[in-house]
Amino acid sequence: MPDTDPDEMERRIARTRAELARTVDAIADRVSPKRVAERTVADVKARAGFLATSVGDALGFAARPVSVEDDPDRLWDDEPPSLAPVLIGVGAVLVVGAAIVMWRRRRRRS
Repeated sequence: MPDTDPDEMERRIARTRAELARTVDAIADRVSPKRVAERTVADVKARAGFLATSVGDALGFAARPVSVEDDPDRLWDDEPPSLAPVLIGVGAVLVVGAAIVMWRRRRRRS
């Protein structure tokens, strides 16, 4: 015998509506501009941290923890950073970027 009990059907409908409401709320939360921005900022921070660590490792800078009590003026007293590798890297990026721009312009003319 099929379930034709009106009370049971109403309970199922109410349960389905509640599940649908939770699903819609979860979707709305996931696509809300505020949440998207928060996730994007968190992702950028994580990638920037990874990039900084990778670049520091490649240039020979060892990461060291800094506490709030540390004097900012004395932060590099042990070993001041060398800017030469950073400037060389920036120059290389600029040269490669300029080469790409010139290459694209030549392709457009052809």
